[in-house]
Amino acid sequence: MKNVFTPIFSRPVFKVISLIFLGLLAGFIYLGFIASVVPNKGFPLTPAGQLRVKVLPGSNVASTAKQLASQGVQVSNITMQVVARGLFQGKKLKAGVYDFSPGSSLATILFKMGRGDSIKLSVTLVEGWTFKQFRSAIDVQADLKKETKGLSAKQILAKLGANESHPEGLFFPDTYVYEPGDSDLRIYQKAYKSMQTRLNDAWQIRAGDSPVKSPYDLLKLASIVEKETGHPDDRGLVSAVFNNRLKLGMKLQTDPTIIYGLGDSFDGNIRKKDLLKDGPYNTYTRYGLPPTPIAMPGKDALIAAAKPSNSKALYFVARGDGRSAFSESLVAHNEAVKKYQLSNASAK
Repeated sequence: MKNVFTPIFSRPVFKVISLIFLGLLAGFIYLGFIASVVPNKGFPLTPAGQLRVKVLPGSNVASTAKQLASQGVQVSNITMQVVARGLFQGKKLKAGVYDFSPGSSLATILFKMGRGDSIKLSVTLVEGWTFKQFRSAIDVQADLKKETKGLSAKQILAKLGANESHPEGLFFPDTYVYEPGDSDLRIYQKAYKSMQTRLNDAWQIRAGDSPVKSPYDLLKLASIVEKETGHPDDRGLVSAVFNNRLKLGMKLQTDPTIIYGLGDSFDGNIRKKDLLKDGPYNTYTRYGLPPTPIAMPGKDALIAAAKPSNSKALYFVARGDGRSAFSESLVAHNEAVKKYQLSNASAK
């Protein structure tokens, strides 16, 4: 039987098409090579000074070429498309803010945008910080858009959709990454949502006999544990002391609440008059937890507040080496005070 199949192209024509294709491919690769190793030779790219480009979500090579041209970069859409294909870059570029130094090659620009090698800045919020310290750290970030400038704490909470009226302790201490031009409100939102998640996780694992009646009260207790813990290994025992005191109806008698209540008037020393002067944050004159958290607790403090160590301790005193000595009775506590604090004071 005769073969009735007729080839679309004859062999000579197919060879010609193949050669043309290989030639174009070689040309693309050559253009990519030239663009990568010979900056500003045939492709004068960056103007004088550093160039910052913001690629929006969904941007492609064509739209980015227009943006570069508007910023003084001498490159055409066709050139961008050809070199991009030669470098095997896709049409879609990754959103972000990019910095390029004078003389950057077209390949450098395309590679960075294709990989998403954009500028990443960060701000770190430290465990135990107050909202005032948190806000100061945000305010000094020069590359953040200040949408919260001039707003009160209550107004910031309202923008976040928070139900609370006091900001203390509501933001999770962590390192938050952002890009130049991002809103500072976005950092607040991330930190607020993160704390809600962490607090809920801690609430779910709380001890069955926990004296804490609500997640917000757990947040208050965790903030005290955060401020009172001098060494990570003591955290569970510090929490046990305050949990035990709450169960027995004892005053918490914790210095960090006094310091928080004093605010800007605190000069580094707690005096007898400070302990005797009644106020909402004076846990020497009032029972129970303070009206709000006193700081931003970290994950470990939240967990410790929810699940303290198994201990009957009711007192603790700093040993002078970063650790604390824990006691179950006032008599034992007074002995520990005499041993560690009075002896250390006389040795100075």
